[in-house]
Amino acid sequence: MRSVTTGLSVVAILFSGAIFGFFYAWVCSTMWGLDQTDPRVAIAAMQAMNASVRNAVFFPAFFLTPVVLALTAFMIRVQGQKAPAFWIAAGAATYLVFGLILTMAVNVPMNEALALVSVPEEIEAAEAIWSEYSSRWQFWNQARTAASAVALALAGYGIARLRTD
Repeated sequence: MRSVTTGLSVVAILFSGAIFGFFYAWVCSTMWGLDQTDPRVAIAAMQAMNASVRNAVFFPAFFLTPVVLALTAFMIRVQGQKAPAFWIAAGAATYLVFGLILTMAVNVPMNEALALVSVPEEIEAAEAIWSEYSSRWQFWNQARTAASAVALALAGYGIARLRTD
């Protein structure tokens, strides 16, 4: 049972770190770069990135992180290690609510609305669309990035507290 728990712990940290890194990259490079370009290009690029992110590589980290964290917490709890299980479960709940559900409730609908936009030829019209979208999207992305960082830290803390005896 310990080897299963060890494997789950590794996958839990890997998935938590992957989704945090994914959101973080949008914060510190992707969106800033798009904000610096022609808004017509930014809209088209964001539409393309949003369409491409729904894939088998992204799926595990985005959707399965709370599952793996919860399963890890459960297995650790079954082994009688209440405190580590609590911290890992807290990480699962944090990511589930403020990462996954937040994304599905806010960022995804924004992305779907942007997908329906025809990129305007006039730069002023594109600027109006992009500035409204980008500022709001970035605010919520920063929230889910922070939540993912907290989830990763909680999981790491819980795993670090595991007894190995």
